[in-house]
Amino acid sequence: MNIPDLYLEKIRAIDPNLAFNHLDFNQDGMVNDVVVVNHELVCRFVKVDWGTQVLAHEAKVLAVVQNYIDLQVPHFEHLEAGFVSYRFIKGEPLSRNTLLKLSKASQARIISQLGRFHQQLHSIPNEVLVNAGVSSSGAERSREHWLQLYEQVQETLFPYLWRHQQTWIHELFAPVVKDELDLSYTPMLINGDLAVYHILFDPKSESISGLIDFGTAGLGDPACDIAVQIGNYGESIVRRMQIDYPTLPDVINRARFWVGTLELQWALAGIKYKDISLSLAHISLARDVQAVGKPLDL
Repeated sequence: MNIPDLYLEKIRAIDPNLAFNHLDFNQDGMVNDVVVVNHELVCRFVKVDWGTQVLAHEAKVLAVVQNYIDLQVPHFEHLEAGFVSYRFIKGEPLSRNTLLKLSKASQARIISQLGRFHQQLHSIPNEVLVNAGVSSSGAERSREHWLQLYEQVQETLFPYLWRHQQTWIHELFAPVVKDELDLSYTPMLINGDLAVYHILFDPKSESISGLIDFGTAGLGDPACDIAVQIGNYGESIVRRMQIDYPTLPDVINRARFWVGTLELQWALAGIKYKDISLSLAHISLARDVQAVGKPLDL
């Protein structure tokens, strides 16, 4: 573990009395490096030029979110350009396997937490968000964007794909190309990237202990968040969120399409930036998604 001296100096500057008894260094993120001190303090350091603006926007989002949701989220204690610190939220990533191995009661509790979180997040009044300076999510998409993506996939990825994979992609995009999928929505606050490693699980209580990373949060299509959860846990589990997230039928078809594009988006990014790790970023997606247009039967 080779933590840059600049990072350690910055941490000492905000708390000169803090002892470095245990340090964890995580460089996996695209935008930030993370140093966790003594399992108590999380320090994030922006490592790309545009990350400073993203971090500042995340602070605006979290300042609002904390007033509207039940689950614990980061509370920024120190914020400056390119650097933030907050208290560590204990927990481990809530993988699909972890969830499926739990009892029915524990599964129901967690699925209810997920459903309620999305309902609370997507219900925050628009005027509150606008007044707080919350802008569009980096995950916002339009029909024109999807059509562009379709063209890029054919140009860039098709030379590497087998015929049955190309057929699957044509079938995936067909409802958008034919304008059969209703892509209209009312913009609301979305997380945009609530992956399993951003959902923290407490093994003792067998419940969600908190949620981290709102760097892609902003105004956008709620179907994006539901698509991520389908990718995390599969549609059969997401369907069970409907009790706490009653608008699920309104977004499910857009979410089904959206989740199908995730691997393609990352594969393109991997080729564009010549980084194979990006192409493999969603290799663990759940393979439990119904076809666009299929009725949502519980």
